Amino acid sequence: MAFSLLNDEPVTGADADLLGTGRAARELARLLHDSRAATPFTLAVDAGWGMGKSSLMRLIDAELRQHEDVATVWYNAWTSTGADALEGLIKSVLLRFDRRVLRRALNRLSERRTLVTAVRAAATAAAVPLGVAGLVDRLWQQLSVDAASRNAMRDTLRQLATEWAESAQHGPRRLLVVFIDDLDRCAQETVLAVCEAVKVYLDVPGLAFVVGCDRSALGDSGLLRDLSPAGSAFMEKIFQTSYRLPVPSADDIAGYVRRCAVRSGLRELLDEDLVRLIADRCARNPRRIKRLINGFGLEYGLNPVWYEADPEAVVRTLLLQHLYADFYRTLLAGDLNHPDAAREFLDYRTARRVLSSPSAAPGPEDWRVAVSCVTGHGLTPPPRDRPEEWETALARLEEYLPTDFPVLERDRNFVTLLQELMDLAGAAELLRRLRDGAAPVTAVYPGADRSAVDGGSPAPPTPYTGAQVLWVDDHPGNNDLEVWRMESRGARVWRATDARDAERVLVGNRIDLLLSDVGRGWDGDAGFAALRRWRDSGRYEGPAVFFTGRITPNRLERCNGLGARITTSPAELTRLVDAVLREVPAARADG
Repeated sequence: MAFSLLNDEPVTGADADLLGTGRAARELARLLHDSRAATPFTLAVDAGWGMGKSSLMRLIDAELRQHEDVATVWYNAWTSTGADALEGLIKSVLLRFDRRVLRRALNRLSERRTLVTAVRAAATAAAVPLGVAGLVDRLWQQLSVDAASRNAMRDTLRQLATEWAESAQHGPRRLLVVFIDDLDRCAQETVLAVCEAVKVYLDVPGLAFVVGCDRSALGDSGLLRDLSPAGSAFMEKIFQTSYRLPVPSADDIAGYVRRCAVRSGLRELLDEDLVRLIADRCARNPRRIKRLINGFGLEYGLNPVWYEADPEAVVRTLLLQHLYADFYRTLLAGDLNHPDAAREFLDYRTARRVLSSPSAAPGPEDWRVAVSCVTGHGLTPPPRDRPEEWETALARLEEYLPTDFPVLERDRNFVTLLQELMDLAGAAELLRRLRDGAAPVTAVYPGADRSAVDGGSPAPPTPYTGAQVLWVDDHPGNNDLEVWRMESRGARVWRATDARDAERVLVGNRIDLLLSDVGRGWDGDAGFAALRRWRDSGRYEGPAVFFTGRITPNRLERCNGLGARITTSPAELTRLVDAVLREVPAARADG
């Protein structure tokens, strides 16, 4: 079976339009063209992440390019930061104007200066390269040189845009459509700079803006939640109208999944039930669907664990991986005391239903599962004949469960997905094999030529030079990649498999950061107990991070008591390590 990846680039032509967005693009392009006499105005293409805003805008752009009296500009706001966004957007617009129009505008600016300055500016203008880019750079320098020039910028741009729009043989005027994408991915400073450019400086005849954004992300509870009332009122004036991209119908998104599967080479593995499953569980989000199908192809083609697995079990497991990443990490991490997180969660659901309903009489099997769940975490179950104690027992149980279990228990989609997975024959064995095979991916680095890990690229910078790290874990091979990252940046990493080995390192070495697991073997609290001894004895008083497969309220409380952090995420671990080790060289120098 030949598999190929699906790219995540926006659709730019009808041949790649798998969701039938072209009809909306044609109507919106017609609306923009027919409204050119009403410029300036701003249209928002409003939709959530991954729902196809950029694709729709690219298709509108393609439709507009068929008109001789329309020019277009594409500006990705995410590529700029802060005040640079104001300059970048205005320059992008100026670059679309005719050279003769730009030169006349530059000459007019020169004439407004004092005599000496005017002569110098006129000479400079005459020496400007003939290219449009050179004219735009010089024009921007003239417009932004001081506060007075900035105040006159809008009038200059209005005159320039009007002259451009009315200088061709088109009626009522030419139209310049400026597409601004990814605004909702920017920092507040960038959003405000872009909006300032649109509303203060470029709100001129001949210009129309099409802005792709999730308007809810730009609201009072989103990126712009810290705005003053005046700032919020200003933002309300930016968009004259919005087009809310509709969620695809069930049939349309199922067709999209089929076409994606055909293009990726996976169609024969996905029957209609799986097509509908992917469409529904991905919330009809095209980007999520592409990522899931890419993940399916890569896992199915490269990971031998999947070879003999039922495709439905593969898809459901990958849905857990993509949509519920924290739970999936817990699922694969395992634990000697609680090796099956899926079964643990389903038993917790039963225990919660039983113990939170003291007025109901649970059946024998439900009561057995609830008691087993409680005792399995080392707790004493409440007497069956004292229902007033049941909710207290439930609260105590939840202290020892992963923190996301109570939230996931209320997520109907998650519960259904997991329950249906576990009802499949062979699902438990598949998950066991995934747990057993989850670690080796990091084992490629030991003994390898580390300078060639990134294809021969230069070694990364060494901001951790002189730092010393102690990592305590009874399965040290699981951490090879993270250890390599620290060592490649100049840190010295000591490894220990238990507290006794760790104490040998602590004697005579100045450890800057302690990393540790929590449970070792059958001792679920070994990491906490060791750090408590070292804190009490003064053997180690520095920062500590626990890297583990599960976080529970009880573990969070114990970490707080030890002045430590805890995470299940490799990305968060990297951030925590970086925050500590970057300070070490300077601290050593000062000390």
